[in-house]
Amino acid sequence: MNRSAKLIAALVPFAILAGCASGGGNGPRDTRYVARDVNTLYGAAKLRMDQGNHKLAAALFDEVERQHPYSPWARRSQLMSAFNYYAAQEYTESIQSAQRFLQLHPGNRDAPYAYYLIALSYYEQISDVTRDQRITQQARDALNELVRRYPDTEYAADARLKLDLVADHLAGKEMEIGRFYQRSSRWLAATLRFRTVVDQYQTTSHAPEALYRLVESYLSLGARDEARRTAAVLGRNYPGNEWYERAYELIGEHTPAAAAPTS
Repeated sequence: MNRSAKLIAALVPFAILAGCASGGGNGPRDTRYVARDVNTLYGAAKLRMDQGNHKLAAALFDEVERQHPYSPWARRSQLMSAFNYYAAQEYTESIQSAQRFLQLHPGNRDAPYAYYLIALSYYEQISDVTRDQRITQQARDALNELVRRYPDTEYAADARLKLDLVADHLAGKEMEIGRFYQRSSRWLAATLRFRTVVDQYQTTSHAPEALYRLVESYLSLGARDEARRTAAVLGRNYPGNEWYERAYELIGEHTPAAAAPTS
């Protein structure tokens, strides 16, 4: 079990889990609308969660809120629904449930947990760098919002670790596009992508290669001085790095050819 799974399991608010834990017998066969008292319905949802049937548990917690909207269990059920949708990998529904909880109870003591569920639900959907990165950007925004609002919580500590990984992922996307432009000899477009990595993601693992690719692109554009300056930055910030060694060789071997006038 990874850090996030341990954290989300261990820090489910105790007040939400407490009570009605043994109610409901074997629980309902489905989620068709049948009027039930709140203790029976909440107990059935909790039982399904304990059994690992998170999708059904989420639906039953939703039913608690629908049938008993003014009960104290309705507020608890909103957050339990969000957790169980997350555990069932129904991330859109998890986000919606957590957001509804925050809209109705913005100052609740469990609000940090709701923000954490939202951030994790976006984070778990991050796709390969070859695909659109809108979800990655949403994950970054949600993680930043959690850190901004609740900086001293354990949720925020985990969010900071994930923000580093999100930044590395977004930088990787910029690198992938930049390398594509290079292969197409679209050097100016390539430099813009690599500059983004250097300027916005300088602490990621992609920064040394981005500087090297800038050297390549500047040389191909005939910008020898800019290539030398970039190689110097690479050497100053990453001395001994393989990308600096390659840049040093490139400056020495290809500057004359890159600088030759074109017809």
